Amino acid sequence: MNVQKQIENYIAGQPESKRNDMQELHALILKLYPACRLWFLDGTNEENKTVSNPNIGYGLYTFKYADGSIKEFYRIGMSANSTGISVYIMGFKDKFYLSQTYKDKIGKANVTGYCIKFKKLKDINIDIFEEAVRDGIIRSS
Repeated sequence: MNVQKQIENYIAGQPESKRNDMQELHALILKLYPACRLWFLDGTNEENKTVSNPNIGYGLYTFKYADGSIKEFYRIGMSANSTGISVYIMGFKDKFYLSQTYKDKIGKANVTGYCIKFKKLKDINIDIFEEAVRDGIIRSS
């Protein structure tokens, strides 16, 4: 199954309110990042054990481990969680930047070093969310 179909199936499998919010976010991120590489991580490891929620990824972020090995990962990610939706913005050099810049103006969301977590899309200021995603695309390039 191709990545686009996996993403469609994942979003379709969510409860209706979360599904609608995720469809809207998916379209918004693709509008902001139209030529990005799409990812789908099903949340399992090499032994097929569940280690995380499934994730939709957008773009490419390459980072180097302390041992010199290189890893590719998505730049922007989205995942359903038990209470809502998490959007990950990877690659900021300062792990406090996202929280310090956006937590007081994005609305009803928990903003950490690389994650914006909220219950419903209507709980956040969509313009500020777009700004954060654009910022992540540009600053982590």
